[in-house]
Amino acid sequence: MSQSKTIKKKVPYRHKIAFGMGMLANQMFPATLGIFMVVLVQNLGFPGWMWGIVYFLPRVLDAVTDPIVGFISDNTRSRFGRRRQYVISGAVIMGVAFTIMWQLYAENTVNYNFGYFLFWSFAFYIGLTIFSVPYVAMGYEMSDDFHERTEIMAIAQWIGQWAWVIAPWFWVIMYDPAWFPSAEAATRELAIYVGIIFALCAMIPGLFIPSKSTVNEDYESLTLNNIKRSLKQIIRGFKEALSLTPFRKLCISTFFIFNAFNTVAGFSFFIIVWYLFGGDAGEAGIWTPLFGSAGALVTTFLVIPIVARMSRKLGKKNAFMIAQTIALFGYASLWFLFVPGKPWMFLLALPFHSFGIGSLFVLMMSMTADVIDIDELNYGKRREGIFGAIYWYMVKFGFAIAGGLSGVILTVVGFDGNLSVQPEGAITGLRLFFSALPMFGTLVALWVMRDYDVTEEKANEVREILDARKAEKDAVAVPYSYQKDRLLSITSVDSEVEAIAAEIDQLSIKKLRKSFKESLNSGIHGFCFSPYLEGQNLGDQLSREQIEKRMKIVAPHTKWVRSFSCTDGNELIPEIAKGMGLKTLVGAWIDDNLEANKTEIENLIKVAKAGHADIVAIGNECLLRGELSEDQIIAYINQVKEALPGVPVSYVDTYYQLHQSPEVIEACDVVLANCYPFWEGYDAENSSVYLAKMYEVIKEVSDNKKVIIAETGWPTYGKNVDQAEPSIENMMKYFIRLKKWSEMEEVEVFYFSSFDESWKARHEGDVGARWGLWNKNEQLKVN
Repeated sequence: MSQSKTIKKKVPYRHKIAFGMGMLANQMFPATLGIFMVVLVQNLGFPGWMWGIVYFLPRVLDAVTDPIVGFISDNTRSRFGRRRQYVISGAVIMGVAFTIMWQLYAENTVNYNFGYFLFWSFAFYIGLTIFSVPYVAMGYEMSDDFHERTEIMAIAQWIGQWAWVIAPWFWVIMYDPAWFPSAEAATRELAIYVGIIFALCAMIPGLFIPSKSTVNEDYESLTLNNIKRSLKQIIRGFKEALSLTPFRKLCISTFFIFNAFNTVAGFSFFIIVWYLFGGDAGEAGIWTPLFGSAGALVTTFLVIPIVARMSRKLGKKNAFMIAQTIALFGYASLWFLFVPGKPWMFLLALPFHSFGIGSLFVLMMSMTADVIDIDELNYGKRREGIFGAIYWYMVKFGFAIAGGLSGVILTVVGFDGNLSVQPEGAITGLRLFFSALPMFGTLVALWVMRDYDVTEEKANEVREILDARKAEKDAVAVPYSYQKDRLLSITSVDSEVEAIAAEIDQLSIKKLRKSFKESLNSGIHGFCFSPYLEGQNLGDQLSREQIEKRMKIVAPHTKWVRSFSCTDGNELIPEIAKGMGLKTLVGAWIDDNLEANKTEIENLIKVAKAGHADIVAIGNECLLRGELSEDQIIAYINQVKEALPGVPVSYVDTYYQLHQSPEVIEACDVVLANCYPFWEGYDAENSSVYLAKMYEVIKEVSDNKKVIIAETGWPTYGKNVDQAEPSIENMMKYFIRLKKWSEMEEVEVFYFSSFDESWKARHEGDVGARWGLWNKNEQLKVN
């Protein structure tokens, strides 16, 4: 990598710190919530089942809404980008809801406080989702450099970790009468400060991290049907991702460790207050917050550096096994180191105890990245979003279950925060669960991970294959033999064409969309028809139903449709088009497979004899691809002419290839030329000028035969070709200019294409799959 390229990838530290401030808020709200929740049982009299419900249900809502917000954020078109507006609005909702939800009063009934708190908990978690999902995605997008991403996340985690250092000290303030008359009074006031201060912190990434406009991106439309469809796609993606054994092991291990730990995490307050200090929260003083605060400091300054070093020296799996074994010792030792009269002793367990959760996300997130590479190797798709969603589902769903189980445990052991003396065995039961349950979850995880096999060697091998694939893909700029600047001569162009271009360039986005829709609704001469649905490929059998569905969409906007083949169901396209009152340019796909060519031509003749073809075309760009000779193509043309007297017969190729093949033009009844300013690298602003020149070039050698532009269009997504940039805005401009120019010059054109077809990405890269006016789900790309 060159030095200049490295510098280019660096993210300014002010942006890293801005992202870290968002992490501080993202951690502080849950950390404070965990501290304040004790008040519900200890001071407001919530029984164990109420504690469980208010812990469980809002977090389930949080998990369910994540993919919905993710889909909305991923597909938002805005001059502010996809994320910033949601980060800011989510921060506001989160801060306001958090403040209101803690305005609880002991004089109200338990049932009233329960209903009130549950309602505002739902509001808070909706705000948290609206903020956190786009916020995390914003972090992934800040850099495409592996090491730079690591530094971004490291800084964010460093800043965010201080939430767990600060929050436990609220316990001291809450139960110190010098500060507040009661704990519930403390939560009411402290919630206001937390809500305002950390809502402002949450807004910082949205305010200060720049993002590019997505107004012209080729995203899914934000409709209810699309959101429902996205959920189905996520479910399918979940199945595919979880079918990958290493990832399944990571998810199961995380679920058991995180779930077991968080089920009993809140019990530390009750154990310290009731076991070490006889139920006097004020007497417990600093010892209650020290458990969480000291643990967070140990994680920050000791666990993370040690685990990172072990990972580099011993490998990720070995580091995980060692760290979790150390944690087992820490969990067990707390049974012996909670000693009444000697509260300082539990601090001795924290360096070992902190290895559990402290190592979990450092290693698991890194191992997940390795597994995503394997998934890309298997499926050819990069799906960080799907894997991230599944992994954090395990975390969030585990957190929800932990809250529910903690309420069950409180009920089972008989702990009641309203009593001055706890029932016999209640505190012992809490202590037993506090040590044993995390040990159980850790042992299950260690057993699951015992044969995890993604080693450093395997990960590097996979990465090398993917890098080679990417290099090979990047080397192919355009399909077949298309080359930029192939315009063979410079011809005069009417000034009216340039005037059209200038006129369109002056339109605002809103007026451009309106003009595009007006142009489309008034109709274009012809469409190249795209029959293949998502997941289908060349050679798959097309059904009548799928062709009819798509034909009904394009029929109101055109007079003609062009098909490319007469096998595998494509032969149904002309019949269905005729049934909807359209004319047809029917193609037979021929190449160097002479046996397949025979079938194509036989079927083409049958279609035309049935009265379903107005023009027939034998082959498309065969000369360009070097598959057939001119003599072979001419022989096919003459064969079909003889079989179909009265039906115009032709062959399709690029304008410049036909310019070099006068004998082929002579054999054709009409001249069918493909003209693509995009593939030749011309910018959208001048595309109509170059298209007119292309037409003039082929017109000059047409021997006075009608010249039809058989293909022309503009993609909406993918890599640039020189100055030609794919985008919805450029597509709209090209379409409007094309229609005006073709009507002014009385040129018949077929627009390529009607619908996006993903199979084309294999041949032409991402840009090849995005030439449709409608997307793969048959939705017009222009809202």
